[in-house]
Amino acid sequence: MTNIAILTGRLARDPETRQTNSGTSITAITVVTDRPARNAEGKTYKDENGYTAKESEFHRVTCFNGLSKTVAEHCSKGQLVSVQGRIHYTQWDDADGVTRYGTEILADKVDFLSRGNGSSED
Repeated sequence: MTNIAILTGRLARDPETRQTNSGTSITAITVVTDRPARNAEGKTYKDENGYTAKESEFHRVTCFNGLSKTVAEHCSKGQLVSVQGRIHYTQWDDADGVTRYGTEILADKVDFLSRGNGSSED
């Protein structure tokens, strides 16, 4: 059985880092991926500027320890990255007793495909 996720996209915001009480470093990033938008007939279409319309998806990615520190130090909003990891599901009850669900990617590897300012001039 295999649980592997691979994403290539841009960071929606700067990384957010925190430390657990035991000293584990955790960095959260949001990776945005795009795909062609489709109309009711399932066909792609052009936007008002003549480009193929896109739909964006936002993926929560969590990095731990050494990877966490590297991502926090070298990544910033707009940067193109490739993430490899596994899909992780969570379930909890909120303050009102409502069961909530979440999905994230637990990263094993993050490759920097552009500079930290989002440029592609590598």
